[in-house]
Amino acid sequence: MSVKIGVLALQGAVREHVEALHRAGAVSPVLVRTPEDLCDIAGLIIPGGESTTIGKLMTRWGLVEAIRERYHTGMALFGTCAGMILLAREVEGCDQFSLGLVDMTVRRNAFGRQVESFEADVEVPAIGTEPIRGVFIRSPIATRVGEGVDVMGTVDGKIVLVKQDRCLASAFHPELTDDPRVHQLFLRMAAGEETV
Repeated sequence: MSVKIGVLALQGAVREHVEALHRAGAVSPVLVRTPEDLCDIAGLIIPGGESTTIGKLMTRWGLVEAIRERYHTGMALFGTCAGMILLAREVEGCDQFSLGLVDMTVRRNAFGRQVESFEADVEVPAIGTEPIRGVFIRSPIATRVGEGVDVMGTVDGKIVLVKQDRCLASAFHPELTDDPRVHQLFLRMAAGEETV
């Protein structure tokens, strides 16, 4: 697909998202470290990692307002795991920094610690009848979503994939599997072909 996508390259699963974007058909993903790197991309992935660290680095490098401004002028956003936390309007039980762009409340580490990581099938009717294999590593969940938020996937009744306007947020790590469908959905969103 010809849209240019960036991956926030401050900490976390950067390489894995770049490889997933190649599998999904994206051309030359951009590694984003400065506000200038956001200028000509149609979409930005905020990868999994440590949400507190990523938030502090975004602030230090002047990316917070730059990302919000680019989003409000048309850039799509996709947050996975820590990225889901950073996109949320509210984080339960702490004063965690977030961009506040998706009308949802998230709970960090909702499935437990690192040793309790697991894989599960996620039914996502919007992208096909075959479930997505979700890799959950200290993953959050959405405990509340606003009216404009489309719940796209759940596991055991827990919300793990949502979409609002040009934002996609996943509690699991689609970049850690060979299935390109979630990244392809994001490419369509960035190209303006997919709406809620």
